Amino acid sequence: MHVFKATIDSEIMKETIEAISALVTECRLHTDDNGISARAVDTANVAMISLTLGKQAFKSYEASPGEIGIDIAKIKNVFGMAGSKDSLSLLLPDTVQKLQISFGSYHYSVTLLDTNTIRKDPNPPSIQLPGKVVIAGADLYEAIKAASIVSDKISFRIDPEAQIFEMRADGDTDQIDKVFSKEDVKDIIFVKARSMFSLDYLKDMGKVMGKADLVEIYLGTDHPVRFSFPIAGGAGHVEYLLAPRIEAE
Repeated sequence: MHVFKATIDSEIMKETIEAISALVTECRLHTDDNGISARAVDTANVAMISLTLGKQAFKSYEASPGEIGIDIAKIKNVFGMAGSKDSLSLLLPDTVQKLQISFGSYHYSVTLLDTNTIRKDPNPPSIQLPGKVVIAGADLYEAIKAASIVSDKISFRIDPEAQIFEMRADGDTDQIDKVFSKEDVKDIIFVKARSMFSLDYLKDMGKVMGKADLVEIYLGTDHPVRFSFPIAGGAGHVEYLLAPRIEAE
């Protein structure tokens, strides 16, 4: 019997679903004594999210180990109706595949997806990414937005000799360069690293990362990038992994 019963601030739940919706339209939420978690990969197998939301993020929380199949767009619309000061009450009766969501004077009954129809959770790849930059989320998102004006791809580069972290986008006619010295970032490990990424993905991820105080960026050369940051005031955590775009010779 799967038990799930919780109350939580609406803003925390919106933030959680927003992080997932940047990459996928459906996912499995895993529940257990410690909280909820999700791991999913987008349909093109280019980007992956790993998310945890600890039970301390909730006002009340009771759950047995189990899976809940979530239609992200539908749930996002329901949560979007809640005011910023509202508390969400979430209840999954063990006999039906409908999640009861209540806030204010609203009571929703949302049909869940069959978890057997959702793609299996991906295994996190074991990749060594030696370069690391810790940067303000707002600075990262600003640079992503600026790059998307001129191109659909962006390169991230750590240069140990120049002691910089650089984000650069080259379009057909225009280019933009954003350089961070070690004084501009919270922390940096100077290892030679450079990879290029699709801005289509980064724009959606960036909206979420832009709200984080600090984002850890892990880089290699022509390797995926890993972004790691807290949500829910530190009670939750998100990791995005994005495959590189390999440049044609």
